[in-house]
Amino acid sequence: MANIKSQIKRNKTNERRRERNKAVRSALKTSEKKMRTAEGDGSEELREASRALDKAASAGVLHKRTAARHKSRLARVANASSS
Repeated sequence: MANIKSQIKRNKTNERRRERNKAVRSALKTSEKKMRTAEGDGSEELREASRALDKAASAGVLHKRTAARHKSRLARVANASSS
């Protein structure tokens, strides 16, 4: 354990961020799974998943290119299922 006051504070903030990031990533996985298993065209689920990915990227949980890649793959699945 750190003896330096600033490092103790840094450890606390890192832990809070880790917990938040973990929750966001879990929610992202859930929204992606809902989209993939959606009945019908799944356009509403795709919109929700894309929105969640964009929010995660803007919050710094995901890199913006990672979010774009996930959105692209989901759109491909949605287009394949609708046609």
